Amino acid sequence: MMFPEYRPRRLRSNENLRALIRETRLSPDQLVAPLFIMPGKKKREEISSMPGVFRLSVDQLAKEVKELKSVGVNSVILFGLPEKKDAMGTGAHAKDGIIQRGIRELKNKVPDFTVITDVCLCEYTDHGHCGCLVGETVDNDATLEILAKTALSHAAAGADMVAPSDMMDGRVAEIRAALDENNFDMIPIMSYAVKYASAFYGPFRDAADCAPQFGDRRSYQMDPANSREALREATLDVDEGADILMVKPAVAYLDIIRQLNDEFDLPIAAYHVSGEYAMIKAAAANGWIDEKRVMAETLLSIKRAGADIILTYYAKDMARLLQG
Repeated sequence: MMFPEYRPRRLRSNENLRALIRETRLSPDQLVAPLFIMPGKKKREEISSMPGVFRLSVDQLAKEVKELKSVGVNSVILFGLPEKKDAMGTGAHAKDGIIQRGIRELKNKVPDFTVITDVCLCEYTDHGHCGCLVGETVDNDATLEILAKTALSHAAAGADMVAPSDMMDGRVAEIRAALDENNFDMIPIMSYAVKYASAFYGPFRDAADCAPQFGDRRSYQMDPANSREALREATLDVDEGADILMVKPAVAYLDIIRQLNDEFDLPIAAYHVSGEYAMIKAAAANGWIDEKRVMAETLLSIKRAGADIILTYYAKDMARLLQG
């Protein structure tokens, strides 16, 4: 009998050997935890469609961030639920808005922690769209000024990075110019460069109370059928001054993450979104899967596809698992 010239199983025979040759590794400091801020005090409300994820009042943020920091997660991205909404989303750039208060709280209580802010209007408009309207159409160019004001207000409050997620054409350039002109030239932009019109966002819209009141967002978010368009979108954002490129969602778009990794030398982020998280939770609750193993395998697949940064609601749980 001829033995195989090479036996791959030789290097799989025990955990030490498997770890020695492991090609892809996750680290807690590569994870970003999304946090939802709500009005009020001493509030911590679990989101029904996202078990284990909570809306927090501003006074509860520091405690949550200190827990994240204790397991090695050093970054959060903030989403806000304002007290009031209006047609123009003015609460997004209010000096004493919910996000601005949250940034100041964290920078006061945990100054060495990285605070990233989502820059969009959907949580602040009474119609739920990501920009201001002309009739029932989002006015791209009129929205840019509001987005720039929002990013600038976040930087002034102490944000370490801004992340525009609206998908308006030209918003990275507008935000970069506003930051630079106001002495915030060292604030990086993590652009949601490739954001698809996905059905995986449902639980997030529940969490942030930002579902559109009419129509949908397909006129400004990308068609899930398109991949070459992702490169065009990312190229535009690079040319406009983006520092990090994000793909959203992550698991259903691993091929897009790989394309961006191959094409660009900027860091690539991927958002493991609410629906992707909720599906694992639901299957685990029914006893159909091992939650920890599926969580780890899922996040590892995102990293293996080429993501340098992963935004995930599993940040704390994954970091605890990595710590052993």
